[in-house]
Amino acid sequence: MRALIVAAAVACSTACAQAQEIGLPLGTVPPPAEVQDMAGAAANLSQFVGQKPVLVEFWATWCPVCEALLPRMQAAHQRYGSQVEFLVVGVGVNQTLATMQRHLQRHPMPFRFYFDPRGAAVRSFQAPATGYIAVLDARGRTVYTGAGEDQDLEAALRTAIAAR
Repeated sequence: MRALIVAAAVACSTACAQAQEIGLPLGTVPPPAEVQDMAGAAANLSQFVGQKPVLVEFWATWCPVCEALLPRMQAAHQRYGSQVEFLVVGVGVNQTLATMQRHLQRHPMPFRFYFDPRGAAVRSFQAPATGYIAVLDARGRTVYTGAGEDQDLEAALRTAIAAR
């Protein structure tokens, strides 16, 4: 599975330049996914589902698409951070919790970070690669999925906020 995610991330750096419907089917609620918080304690992403809109990015310290997405993520967080929960899930491919902790100490970001060492969140959200984003509305239904660095996060978040 790790080799598949790495291969998809490399392929996605050019092929997925435009956001598209991939991964989790639109309209579905992702199943619970146990991950680790940045202190290493068990956490479940389902605690955020169904309360307010949620943006989930699948990320890695080594991911060039994730780095390119960062300005869009920061701008979206600045504009919608009070209305939307921003979760970043570090995949367990070629990185560890300690690697993520060191990276975030050097490069702080305003999002909630989690580590997915066993791929539970990857499976739950059907994440095909790093740089994959899923946006859920306040009911927990998927309203957007996409991959690549040119995703229109603002439009996806407006859709999630407007959903009833």
